[in-house]
Amino acid sequence: MSSCIILLVLGSLLVGMGNLNMKGNISSLHFYHRYRVLEKDRVPFGRKVGIGTIIIGGSVILLGILSMLTIFTGKEIFNLIGNGVIIVGLIIGLGISFYAMIKYNKGIF
Repeated sequence: MSSCIILLVLGSLLVGMGNLNMKGNISSLHFYHRYRVLEKDRVPFGRKVGIGTIIIGGSVILLGILSMLTIFTGKEIFNLIGNGVIIVGLIIGLGISFYAMIKYNKGIF
């Protein structure tokens, strides 16, 4: 049960960070990204990275909820769905974030 709570808290933190990024506040990102992104591109860059972060955070929250359902009902199907949700969420979220990094930084690193 404590792992479910940790997932919910972690997912909420990621969604919160994503919201900050979407407003153009990219201070939570690595110095390299803050240095390389032009001032005029900070808001669109932050918006795209924020969307990716929110998708990842949302999938972590869903995993936590589905894990709780597994514990309460004893049905393993919720755990399987949760694993699928986190995999898809990570792929989509990281894909959007990497796309933004490549577009505005000309590279991930």
